[in-house]
Amino acid sequence: MWKNKKGMTRFVVLSCLAYLAYYSYICESNERSNTTSRSIISASTDRSLTIDLGNGNCEWQPPLYDVPEEIDFYKTAIVGFPSGDKRMIFVQMEALTNWAAKDEWDFEFLGMSNNPFIKDLANYPHHEGIWGWEDAADQVVMMIRNIRRSMVEYHDILWDIGYAKTWDQANMFLDNLYIERPPMEDFLAWRDLRVLDEVHWYGWFIDYWMEGGLLRDIFTHKITTPEHWNMLMMPTVYPKSSITYEKIVGDQVVIPSYDPHCIDDVSGGCEPVAVISAEKLSDYTEGPAETRKIAQVLMNNEKMAKWVIAEEAWYCVWEELIVNRKGLRTIYDRPGFVEADYNFSAEMLEGMLHELDRLIAKYSSDEWNTKETANRVVELLTWHRGLIQTELDEVNSGTRVLTDNDILGPKERIKRKVKKLEDEIFEKTGDKDQAKADARHLAHRHSQEKKDYTEYFEALNEALHKRRREKNEKDSLERGEILRRHLSKRLK
Repeated sequence: MWKNKKGMTRFVVLSCLAYLAYYSYICESNERSNTTSRSIISASTDRSLTIDLGNGNCEWQPPLYDVPEEIDFYKTAIVGFPSGDKRMIFVQMEALTNWAAKDEWDFEFLGMSNNPFIKDLANYPHHEGIWGWEDAADQVVMMIRNIRRSMVEYHDILWDIGYAKTWDQANMFLDNLYIERPPMEDFLAWRDLRVLDEVHWYGWFIDYWMEGGLLRDIFTHKITTPEHWNMLMMPTVYPKSSITYEKIVGDQVVIPSYDPHCIDDVSGGCEPVAVISAEKLSDYTEGPAETRKIAQVLMNNEKMAKWVIAEEAWYCVWEELIVNRKGLRTIYDRPGFVEADYNFSAEMLEGMLHELDRLIAKYSSDEWNTKETANRVVELLTWHRGLIQTELDEVNSGTRVLTDNDILGPKERIKRKVKKLEDEIFEKTGDKDQAKADARHLAHRHSQEKKDYTEYFEALNEALHKRRREKNEKDSLERGEILRRHLSKRLK
């Protein structure tokens, strides 16, 4: 089972933690289902199951967290661009089989275990992610989320609680190394550029998994070299401007190559066996069909099929989790959760549409359109494209009003600055033509005189990235310690 000494050492040192990552999960699940008596149950005694009551009826129960090592599972990694939606998929798998999933950060920090579902909450190969589960996975299921919402989700993940409050605390994250903090205007402009970059990461992420780990450049989408790929995977070490495709690869002939993880560490390869929509899963009309897709993935291998609840109860499982709100909290349970927290300018929305058009054209081509997964990608992205086009029409018509704190992009932000200067000058002079000319001149002069805060923002980005990783490690260890104490009490 163990591929290397590192994995074995972790298991030995943390043997008491091998059972642990999910007690906090249980507490959360119990609270939500208004049940306080459920707990971790030994596999050899009274295992708590999602009960098939017959005639399509069921009763949700927490999954088994103490997973016996001797069971031979066909394991599934659940992947997707950064968002909280992937947990909606793994809670379905847990309810359908009664076996618990495990976070890849917990695999990384607490050691390996036999959990059949790997929650890719760190989003590999995105720069927020790690490959923490060694060679445990046998197949991949990919979750696709609306690109527009993904940008908002990434925004929230980046700053945890939102830009304004975090920005006030930015120097604290840098240990006050920088005496002068950039103006908020510069910060918002930097943030906009980060989001534009993430639009490219979104499409690159889908390509990575759909093509089984084929190495590509993020921004040109060209096939790239392992050397360039390794640099792209460390954005806090190598600034974007220093590792462009032109600078690192140039005109050299590139031989297609694949991420070694996809060659060695997933027995069935990295190309997903199914593409799932969390948005449709939560829809009261289309949701049950999405649960069926998830169940069918598990039924496709006899090692997992024998654990799946009877088909007639699949609808009930969906109903228990989505309608009756049983199980672990998901993104849709967040207090005050809404789908449109920030507005985007036409510039930003057009960037999203451009990336979606590229992906739709690619996966609807003759090379791909015979694959069910590619057709599903096209179906979902086409749906998302329509929603974004509607929003773009609202922005262009003025129906959707933007503010300076919205995600505007460089062109729109400059345009608004010029307009503000123009209005101020016109108010003083009353000469509209002169106000326009002077405003453009002042805006140009300001851009020439503007101080370069690149070093500050790169340091801030690195500090926040480090902070998030430390938080993931801390959370994993805390989950482990809570469960260790709980199991110790049970043994007494």
